[in-house]
Amino acid sequence: MKLFSFSLIFIISLFVLVAAMFLAISYGAKEMTLGTVWTAVIDYNPKLTAHQIIHELRLPRVIGAAVMGAAFAVAGALMQGVTRNPLADAGILGINSGATFAVALSFAFFPNLPYSALIVVSFTGAVLSTLFIFMLGRSAPGGLTPLRLTLAGAVVAALLHSLSSGIAIYYNLAQDLAFWYAGGVAGVKWVQLQLLVPVILITIVWAFMMGRSVSLVSLGDDVAINLGVNTKRIRLLGMTASVILAGVSVSAVGAIGFVGLVIPHIARKLVGVDYRFIIPLSALLGAVLLVVADMGARMVNPPRELALGIMVALVGVPFFLYLARKERRSL
Repeated sequence: MKLFSFSLIFIISLFVLVAAMFLAISYGAKEMTLGTVWTAVIDYNPKLTAHQIIHELRLPRVIGAAVMGAAFAVAGALMQGVTRNPLADAGILGINSGATFAVALSFAFFPNLPYSALIVVSFTGAVLSTLFIFMLGRSAPGGLTPLRLTLAGAVVAALLHSLSSGIAIYYNLAQDLAFWYAGGVAGVKWVQLQLLVPVILITIVWAFMMGRSVSLVSLGDDVAINLGVNTKRIRLLGMTASVILAGVSVSAVGAIGFVGLVIPHIARKLVGVDYRFIIPLSALLGAVLLVVADMGARMVNPPRELALGIMVALVGVPFFLYLARKERRSL
């Protein structure tokens, strides 16, 4: 992949993201002109109602959708690279379910936890579920394979989802946890972004720096080892970054799946197999997908909103079935 071609695709994707964000901020129960949006962003006047709506409600929501979309996409790209599993995704592998289960436990037994503590709880749940999935996949004769990893993730995700539902029913938390089941960015506020955005951006930059090593690992252990790559170390670092991105994102927008499955494949089609290009482009395209999906969720039946997770699943489920059929022989 030539640097010029990648730069052109990257710039076009960035332009699409900025345009989508401006449209998403403009659209809502109260229509705003692009001029009003621009003025509210660069010259905020708290005395104007339109500026208050944009600055306090729509702007954090759209920024949240972009940042979390980038996080889920990069997490999926890293997982697909280091595990060499084309079906890898934080939702499919059960990482999102682990984070949601931890949130359900915290709601049941520690209902007054501050949001900063909830982020730690969500991340811890993601870590523990990931470790359990890998242990379960490795326990079978022959060791860990992409198929076993996918099956182990699906089993653990189903188990944790059932346990979370049971906790929600027993402790009467169904309404509180409905957001984490379906996903959405309507509740994202500036205070959440101040905590999450630095963590996510630092982790994404960290992922960029691993791009070359992830590319070599994705080609196979023999190739990577011959070129001086410590495959175990890169897999550990890659999965750690993935779990951080998925875990903290779930604490803000819920267990949204399929972003990390679909976007890296689209990026791979556009820029080839080099993860130095796949990871940054996945971040942009993931942001675009979640911003557009959130805007679509608001447009289906206004003023009511469709769950964001449903909008993404409408794209993700057919894509997953297509990939599963395409890769069935290699799995």
